[in-house]
Amino acid sequence: MQKRNYEVLISDPSLRDGNHAVKHQLSEKQIATYASAANAAGIPIVEVGHGNGLGASSLQVGLARLSDRAILEAARKVLTKSKLGIHVIPGFATIKKDLTMAMELGVDVFRIACHCTEADVTERHIGFVREKGKEVYGVLMMSHMARKEVLVEEASKMQAYGAESAIIMDSAGAYLPDDVSERIEALVEGLSIPVGFHGHNNLGMAVANSIAAVNAGATILDGTARGFGAGAGNTQLEVLIAVLDRLGFKTGIDLYKILDAADIAEDEVIEIIPTISSLSIVSGLSGVFSGFATHVRRVAAEYEVDSRDIFFELGRRKIVAGQEDMIIEVATTLSKERAGERKSH
Repeated sequence: MQKRNYEVLISDPSLRDGNHAVKHQLSEKQIATYASAANAAGIPIVEVGHGNGLGASSLQVGLARLSDRAILEAARKVLTKSKLGIHVIPGFATIKKDLTMAMELGVDVFRIACHCTEADVTERHIGFVREKGKEVYGVLMMSHMARKEVLVEEASKMQAYGAESAIIMDSAGAYLPDDVSERIEALVEGLSIPVGFHGHNNLGMAVANSIAAVNAGATILDGTARGFGAGAGNTQLEVLIAVLDRLGFKTGIDLYKILDAADIAEDEVIEIIPTISSLSIVSGLSGVFSGFATHVRRVAAEYEVDSRDIFFELGRRKIVAGQEDMIIEVATTLSKERAGERKSH
């Protein structure tokens, strides 16, 4: 366990991950209002964009109200102290069209993300950003789906490509503190770059998991105002800052001003404060991205099967974002099994 009293870098994706919760419909005014409050509080990095990151606005994953350019410009104007960060998934974002534009608009931190076993796809994007002299992190999503040894191997690739830190995401809110400690310790030991953690709150463990991460050696944490994010939401930022302060970790963030920023977010940005629903719990237990919930509910009603059964079967099949078509296949299978059971009785 690391000694406390060291600095923890906080990145705030309220205006990116939170965009999922409003179907990517944040306005320029909302972006500028919250970014200004986060800047005043001294948040080191404010991450903005479509919920799935740069270049992701589409019919497949959701059309954003604003273009990437408009989102970045709205935030850049008010971020005078905080760095402007973005989330980038190769396949959505291209180097020529998207990364170049982001650099021209003054993005400071590029977080290049992929599924936890597919770091190879980030090589060109990470290399390009590093060549241009910008700050670049490697991000492994759905990290609960890989053993610690695999995470170290994949993060090591990102380090070799030029990533200046490695972040693991608990995208499905599936971790318990011991799970986090085991993986973070392995990454800290296996890498020569800083390690970070991004939590989701499906099982109510996001803050506890984040504290487990810093106790295991992580020096970067993500959190959002009021937990603003899809489903059960993210690590609640203002709670995280208060707990870190209580434990003696240094963030450089003004507690009163981050509390003010969270109030502003609730009043002017967030439509519904995230809560842990019954289906969110099942999402966490099954290890399936909670963004599937709307589709699962609809299909479950159509096929007259239990949405919880769908989630657990999706988890058994290790389904990830982008495989939403499997929801219908699972529901069909469950429906046939149910019909067979009725017939046998």
